[in-house]
Amino acid sequence: MTTEKINPRFAVLAIFMLAVAAMRIPNAAQLTPWANFTPIGAMGLFGGTYFTKQWKAILFPLLTLFASDLIIQAFIFNGKYGIMYSGWYWIYGIFIFITFIGKWLIKKVTLKNVLHAAVTASLTHWLLSDFTVWAGGGTDLRTMQPLSRDWAGLQQCYIQGFPFMRNFLAGTLVYSGIMFGAFEWMKVKNTSLQLNAA
Repeated sequence: MTTEKINPRFAVLAIFMLAVAAMRIPNAAQLTPWANFTPIGAMGLFGGTYFTKQWKAILFPLLTLFASDLIIQAFIFNGKYGIMYSGWYWIYGIFIFITFIGKWLIKKVTLKNVLHAAVTASLTHWLLSDFTVWAGGGTDLRTMQPLSRDWAGLQQCYIQGFPFMRNFLAGTLVYSGIMFGAFEWMKVKNTSLQLNAA
């Protein structure tokens, strides 16, 4: 009987993704704008950059996001919002798009490319996710009434979401620095991480 060797590059990437996904859990307990200081953006960029096969680049980060969401819904919110929160499929769609941003913008891991991708991912997340909030009949926090179904209502939705975008950007930058920096450092120390495709 032969046993297949585990690809060391894949194993390290998988451990990185799981560790960062676990960091979301205590953060989700904070019901403040800082709850959006999240590793989600960095996870998507990292997966899109380092997983060479398209299905792995999308599926593995998506599964880690899904697993951490299930834990958050069950143990942080005690099932208050059901198995998954409302509109989760839009967020997952945006997350998949962020993995493509990593694949498109970080052909080579440099500080400039990672910064560019992090800013692009954060702005994309803000514009798309807040649009879905507005389209789904979100609340105007000034009046606690539904946002108006016009340009003014959409603008107000983006204004309300800006502090969350700022924190999402900060989280994406910090976690990207940790993940990309640590993995690139490990590649220098261990050549098998450079040579094996994941």
